[in-house]
Amino acid sequence: MFEYAVIRVVPCVEREEFINVGVILYCASQGFLKTIYHLPEERLRALNPDLDITELQERLRAFERICAGWSQGGAIGQLPVASRFRWLTATRSTVVQTSAVHPGLCTDPNETLQKLYTKLVL
Repeated sequence: MFEYAVIRVVPCVEREEFINVGVILYCASQGFLKTIYHLPEERLRALNPDLDITELQERLRAFERICAGWSQGGAIGQLPVASRFRWLTATRSTVVQTSAVHPGLCTDPNETLQKLYTKLVL
């Protein structure tokens, strides 16, 4: 069993418009927690020309570091894998948000992550 959420950028939080930019996948039985993302700058700037793309990239890199765990992910990265996933997918009203968490079944979580990314983001 795995769980995943779509990572969204909400360029103008008040308008609640978003663009899917990534996926985060957690598979407890394999201790797997990983994210993959891509920032479509042109589409994001169409919704908010003043959006700070460099800051967005850093926020998404933080997702990667937290997924990797230990010292790379700071205090949150030192939590157990399940807690890191729950922290990353907690409801927020910021520019970077995640969808609701969805479950599924897989044998290869990395392959499943790639498939979800292709289907939901690209």
